[in-house]
Amino acid sequence: MIVEDELIVSKSLENRLMNAGFNVIAAVNTGEEAIQICESFTPDCILMDIKLSGELDGVQTAAIIKSKKNIPVIYLTAFADDEILEKAKLTDPFGYLLKPFDIRDLKKTIEIAIYKHSLEKNRGIVKKNSESCLIILHLEMFFLIRMEKLQM
Repeated sequence: MIVEDELIVSKSLENRLMNAGFNVIAAVNTGEEAIQICESFTPDCILMDIKLSGELDGVQTAAIIKSKKNIPVIYLTAFADDEILEKAKLTDPFGYLLKPFDIRDLKKTIEIAIYKHSLEKNRGIVKKNSESCLIILHLEMFFLIRMEKLQM
């Protein structure tokens, strides 16, 4: 999904991504629209401009989406100042590219973001399963100890 408020930039990016073999499920120009799309769909990745029209900027939008769905965000911005970068880092982005960027760099960044995100999801499943196993083992040990005390 593309979240970019400059129509020419958005359409150009969408065409370049499609030519590179990516499917673009939506291209929206406000954070509010991005949040609405993410309520119905789960894109593999979100390309997010930091400066957006509307009430929410890209960083605020990414934070809201992250709190509802864990979707990797790559920031695309023309702004490189430290304050914006520090604010963006708080949302744990999967990338931060300065405009103008090369489509090859963007393609690699998207591929790495999707790969890292899939690894994190799999680690979460393993961790969740490990925690469940520990709880079950703990309960089994509790019942074994209780049974031994009752037999004494």
